[in-house]
Amino acid sequence: MIVDGLLQQAEGNDMKLICIEEHTSGSENGKVTMPRVLEEAPYFALMSKAVPIPTKSDRPTRIYMPEAYERMLEIGEVRLKDMDTHGIDMQVISCVDAIQLAPKDQATELARSENDRIARAIAKNPDRFAGFATLPWQNAEAAVVELERAVKQLGLKGVLLYGRPGPGNVFADDPAYEPILAKLDEIRVPLFIHPGHPAPDVQKAYYDRLDPEVSAWLSLSGFGWHLEAGIQPLRLILSGTFDKYRNLQVISGHWGEMVPFFLARLDDMIPKAQTGLSRSITETYKSHVWVSPSGMFDLPHFEFIYKVIGADRIIWSVDYPVLTLNGTRAFLESLDVDQEDLAKMMYKNAEKLFGL
Repeated sequence: MIVDGLLQQAEGNDMKLICIEEHTSGSENGKVTMPRVLEEAPYFALMSKAVPIPTKSDRPTRIYMPEAYERMLEIGEVRLKDMDTHGIDMQVISCVDAIQLAPKDQATELARSENDRIARAIAKNPDRFAGFATLPWQNAEAAVVELERAVKQLGLKGVLLYGRPGPGNVFADDPAYEPILAKLDEIRVPLFIHPGHPAPDVQKAYYDRLDPEVSAWLSLSGFGWHLEAGIQPLRLILSGTFDKYRNLQVISGHWGEMVPFFLARLDDMIPKAQTGLSRSITETYKSHVWVSPSGMFDLPHFEFIYKVIGADRIIWSVDYPVLTLNGTRAFLESLDVDQEDLAKMMYKNAEKLFGL
């Protein structure tokens, strides 16, 4: 049974809850970026045709995609009502339009416009919303300028990268993006690496030749894009990026996109003697990566992450409005952890990382 968050607060549980992977989309952005996404991932269009999933549940469930897209356009009363119903005090909003795939001559203006839109929404409800910036990664010089503007002038708290930073087989550790990573390190705001569609060759080799709709979901949020997102922090570790940029912090959703479950294996197979790094892969990961559930409220997942990564590096999220907010507080308050660790995961870590 769903436990209403506000009722819990009335009964004495007034611990704040900040959720950090909660999305928006700009309608004008989609007109430019979606055709580019469909060039690499035509199966993406099948997600909008998927059968609706019932939303009455005691845990987050998938929303009918056309409805989710519609909800993404709004950062105001509808969202606030959902947050109030489920006892969520603040969302850190992020744009999930793949602006880095837009034509280079349009990308900077799209990013500026989107960051301005999020900032305006925050200004109307500064106690309820904070935000991530989106950047034109295809133009690193312009991205650095926009990053500084978004943080220092608009007050945004970090950057979200939706998928790979460009078309083809590029990742965030590519030398072309080093100026962006250097600026993140300098101004000390985090980078949220959100999943995106797999590189086309990978999708064809691993996820194709099934029922088209099944293949689409397997390629994307069922499995494929989590693997795609998990590769990026690993490449940042193994490329020596975190040895060079000691202040750089990365957020990894969906319980770390599979990586924490292989940290011990990675240390065994690729030790410091082989990497030439100053720290083991696990040591580097636990110093530079924050892990968030993104609505995957499964107790075995939590228990593993809590034991291996620890409460100091867990930061909460639901992945709204792709998922419902159902059961968010009920899951947290069912956990067998002390109140200090619960407070870290619910709000203290977010306040620390984002300076809220």
